[in-house]
Amino acid sequence: MNEPGFDLDYFKKKLIELRDELEALQSTGSKASQIVELDQARIGRLSRMDALQAQSMSIESARRRELQLGRIGAALRRIDANEFGLCPECAEPIHPERLEFDPATRLCFTCAQARER
Repeated sequence: MNEPGFDLDYFKKKLIELRDELEALQSTGSKASQIVELDQARIGRLSRMDALQAQSMSIESARRRELQLGRIGAALRRIDANEFGLCPECAEPIHPERLEFDPATRLCFTCAQARER
């Protein structure tokens, strides 16, 4: 059901590589989101503020990784269902360059633009 010329194996491999990268980042990023100590004798106020900011950024990065992992999983399911590369809103093929840029995208450019308005 996808557009002729889509190399599903290529996109599946690319999505799996992206998923593996994100999962590796997720395991290394968990230390940065740990609770910041309140003990001012061990850590100065400015250092603590820096640590709190780094913790917040790490938590937000983890949230974004989770969202991206969800999008990648959905794209892999679309490949398995032979629905990859078709916009679910207009049923038109998604341009291959758009998929090359972000293989987890589910909307064509026109529908994505319409949603942003």
